[in-house]
Amino acid sequence: MSFYDDDYRRKLVTPAEAVSPIRSGCNVILSMGVSQPPALMRAVADRARSGSLENIKLYYMHANEAALQTLLVPELMEVVRPCPLFMSAHDRSLAQKGYAVGQHWVHYVPSLFHQAARLLTEHITPDVFMLTVSPMDKAGFFSLGTNSDYGATVVRHARRVIVEVNPQMPRVFGESLLHISDVDAVVEHDAPLMEVHQKEGTEEDVIIARIIAEQIPDGATLQMGIGGVPNTVMEYLSNHSDLGLHSELFSPAMVTLIKKGVLNGRRKSVLPYKHVFTLALGNKEMYEFMDNNPSIVGYPVGWVNNPSVIRKNDGMISVNSAIEVDLTGQINSESLGGREFSGPGGQLDFIRGAYASKGGKSFVALHSTAKGGAISRIVCQLNGPVTDPRMDSHHVVTEFGCVCLKGMTIGERVRGLVKLAHPRFRDSLLEEARATGLL
Repeated sequence: MSFYDDDYRRKLVTPAEAVSPIRSGCNVILSMGVSQPPALMRAVADRARSGSLENIKLYYMHANEAALQTLLVPELMEVVRPCPLFMSAHDRSLAQKGYAVGQHWVHYVPSLFHQAARLLTEHITPDVFMLTVSPMDKAGFFSLGTNSDYGATVVRHARRVIVEVNPQMPRVFGESLLHISDVDAVVEHDAPLMEVHQKEGTEEDVIIARIIAEQIPDGATLQMGIGGVPNTVMEYLSNHSDLGLHSELFSPAMVTLIKKGVLNGRRKSVLPYKHVFTLALGNKEMYEFMDNNPSIVGYPVGWVNNPSVIRKNDGMISVNSAIEVDLTGQINSESLGGREFSGPGGQLDFIRGAYASKGGKSFVALHSTAKGGAISRIVCQLNGPVTDPRMDSHHVVTEFGCVCLKGMTIGERVRGLVKLAHPRFRDSLLEEARATGLL
């Protein structure tokens, strides 16, 4: 029995009742990834189909499967305008369906991850914010669980906050709490959380991971991005000691290292003994491990991913993936074939923060080729935007080695990066470099 039970019951409504105040022309902000609320999204989709809504702008990152089945469907594109700050596979699928009929359905908003909350509160009016939370505790607090990210900030500024209470959402500490007094409507929905299962690393992933793991010292604080290489790197850290975590992402591979005592935060400079993250993406076992675990703390992305905060952790190590790297060290991690594939996420945030850290390093890893070896991913000129400027690039790694670009001339960079390319492309890359005046 809680003092706040009456407030909870008073605000408890059906999903249809919760979304009924939404008006045409509203900006609706969805939480991110795992915490996107299935019942509320379906209720908004039902209203859109009924003809009672029009011109809804939908802002979010990392659409989940429930979004693809409810709001992100072709028949609603005349009513709903998706505006993701990061393109997930589901956004790409919807965009492709639009291109097939000559329509532009997905309207990508470029953003560094650490600035996402600011964009969604200062430059975009958050009329409605909808999110999944853990059950309320006796003090009247819900937890944002897997997703503090931009949600922990938007929830303080949105004109209307609607929460979907799911008992499967873990209760997480840190700056991840929301009080019933700050909520306008509550719905209940017990459903499995979105899961992503780690794939086994490829042969190239293993080679790259070993190269990177050898350069990570004991006592380092880690940020690991999404992808086969970062996950595989963690498999080769089992014999390290006193590692810390200050990462935008919390993943199952990190749980393994925590259980082994390798990842303990003992030597961290900022929040020692705490595993700091801003979004979690994994499996049921990981969510259960997070639940009521005081060592795992979620904080807003504007703090976790802020380079001025990241740099305060001595020995900060950042590991991320890329789509292609040009011969001067510019990195494209977000565009493929001339179209947005993902987004910058927090990659540049951590590249800059890690390099500013005392003893810090950043690694950007990629396979040397794509499409079964037909295309080189070390290129003379990028085929997409510059996610990471060449002034920021530190270590670039492929299965053919690692090169530190700091302090190198353009000519030295060209020769170093050509050695990271697959042998069949090295001569042609050198020819292109000479033809364009890089050598």
